Amino acid sequence: MKLFGYFRFTFLILFIQATSCQNSNTETMSYNKLNSEEERVIINKGTERPFVGIYTDHKESGVYLCKQCDQPLFTSNDKFESSCGWPSFDDQIEGAVKMIPDADGHRTEIVCSNCGGHLGHIFYGEGLTEKDARYCVNSISLNFTPASEAEKNVAYFAAGCFWGVEYYFQKTKGVISATSGYMGGTKEKPTYEDVSMGRSGHAETVKVVYDPTLTDFEALCRLFFEIHDFTQKNRQGPDVGTQYRSVIFYTDSHQKSVAEALMLLLKEKGYKVTTELEAAKKFWEAEGYHQEYYFKKGGVPYCHIKREVF
Repeated sequence: MKLFGYFRFTFLILFIQATSCQNSNTETMSYNKLNSEEERVIINKGTERPFVGIYTDHKESGVYLCKQCDQPLFTSNDKFESSCGWPSFDDQIEGAVKMIPDADGHRTEIVCSNCGGHLGHIFYGEGLTEKDARYCVNSISLNFTPASEAEKNVAYFAAGCFWGVEYYFQKTKGVISATSGYMGGTKEKPTYEDVSMGRSGHAETVKVVYDPTLTDFEALCRLFFEIHDFTQKNRQGPDVGTQYRSVIFYTDSHQKSVAEALMLLLKEKGYKVTTELEAAKKFWEAEGYHQEYYFKKGGVPYCHIKREVF
């Protein structure tokens, strides 16, 4: 079991000095200045001593970034205790880390996909987590940004059973995390039994935290409409009840206006839209066994199929 196996953070990935560190329109990148020890590890592919790095036993929620260029690499959600002496992660932010054969001819080196800075090595088959991968990273190769309390880049969608909704959002570029939970009811601290029996008024909901440099609310909203049948009221396939209703829980006026515009567009296309718009309320995270359900169990959603509607 990962140390943070089902702990879901609520934060916005922050790019510190992003505009000065990355510019796709120039051939020469400007990176952060490194001291001699940082250069030894990051540039010359050295290794810091075990159990001395500041992030080895670090447990704060947030994002780990490349020290040289500030590209987000890992989230605290994927950090776990391996007792190896270096920070360990069992997954990366999509596309953030590149794997190359190590000079020793045996191991696999991991580097930042943006600047090529040395991070450490990756190992498989150790059985330490369900994902069975260990990104072994030098603390000195990393910076850390704590989780934001503002939650500016968060969206909440209800579209039937949250297993399938979570599955599709997890596979989407720019999505940092997708967490199954409950929203829209009246009961405090609802359980799955409360919700599934229709006793709490909540809808099975997925909380989506996303990187605004890679996607936006409209793109996520379009995906929402494409992965479920929004013409069905209070049901989705074999799942029947208000807990399976189609809802977009908007967090601000912008999200509401985007959702309204897309719903109008669908109606103009001839669809009967039953999706409801509600202001976001308290999100209650679902029990651990509901998180990453299809990843852990295998298979694909039984009542969610992606198709084009726009």
